[in-house]
Amino acid sequence: MSKIDHSLFEAHEHALEHQYGPCPDCGKELRIRNSKSGPFIGCSGYPQCHYAKPLHDNHTTTLKIIEDSHCPDCGSPMAIKKGRYGMFIGCTNFPACHHIENAKPQTDTSVTCPKCHEGHLLDRTNKYGKRFFACNRYPQCRYVVNFAPFEKTCPDCGWTILVEKKGRLVCPQPLCGYKEPDSDEKSE
Repeated sequence: MSKIDHSLFEAHEHALEHQYGPCPDCGKELRIRNSKSGPFIGCSGYPQCHYAKPLHDNHTTTLKIIEDSHCPDCGSPMAIKKGRYGMFIGCTNFPACHHIENAKPQTDTSVTCPKCHEGHLLDRTNKYGKRFFACNRYPQCRYVVNFAPFEKTCPDCGWTILVEKKGRLVCPQPLCGYKEPDSDEKSE
């Protein structure tokens, strides 16, 4: 039977403890720390020192420069880029210029926003690919619906749009509950 060398377990410092180097602000060691947003690299001198950086750098990569395109802010060429939230179109003069555009075109539904009565609802997609319809006056107006809107007034509550849900027009107001009758129900 072989003997275990217990001196290997008596080390006061773990081998990986100093792998991130010293804090650039205070000089203490950097460590992996946890938060509700996930792990990050932070200073061991917290709370006196608040230095932190992401555990994984999410670099943006330029995939292709768009020919004959110009940034509306600075005039530099625009490029298709990939970042932490997916594909987007951005200025090649970053970080001096922060102009970005969504790679997915937003189509206007021509339906007037029922909340502010000034904007129109845009057909949009979130970062997970889920479709939604939001007012084009965001952030002044934050109205959003998850189903395709139609400019038709609800006969029960007077809300100025109905949405198509499971092939049927319904009122998007939670307290209303109006559902347009099916074509089978109309003929009876």
